Amino acid sequence: MYLKEFEVRWSDLDANRHLANSAYTNFMSHTRMAYLSDLGLTLPAMAENNLGPVVFFEHMHYLREVLPGARIRVSLEVAGLSADGRFFEFHQNFYDPLGKHIAHCKMMGGWIDMETRKLTVLPGEFLQAFDKADKAEGFRELTREDTRRHPVPVRDLE
Repeated sequence: MYLKEFEVRWSDLDANRHLANSAYTNFMSHTRMAYLSDLGLTLPAMAENNLGPVVFFEHMHYLREVLPGARIRVSLEVAGLSADGRFFEFHQNFYDPLGKHIAHCKMMGGWIDMETRKLTVLPGEFLQAFDKADKAEGFRELTREDTRRHPVPVRDLE
């Protein structure tokens, strides 16, 4: 399990003076980018390979309140990956210093080619890095159908 530690700052709070939902998202994004960088998917490597990570969805579950000045740890586990690396699923959890579970997020994303702006496969060297990485309990191989399990009604404004 990959872990990153943070301190809750004044700018991370909402009107209720506890950790804002947008701050959870920022902490998760920072943890994901640090994880990808540790796998070799640094920003320069992504630019060189014309890759960009995209988020399809994030499902958050808040379990405990987090107050200013608190120290938290954010985990990341690879819960799913398609055979070609095009799609990935991460599970991220928030913990207090004593290891109490604060929040859980399931997120799914993919890789886009930055020129064509279309989904693309993960180049071999990066796919191998993911293959060697620790996997979450219940890890599964993802398919395109997994990205559509939560249908969204699309209604354009007229």
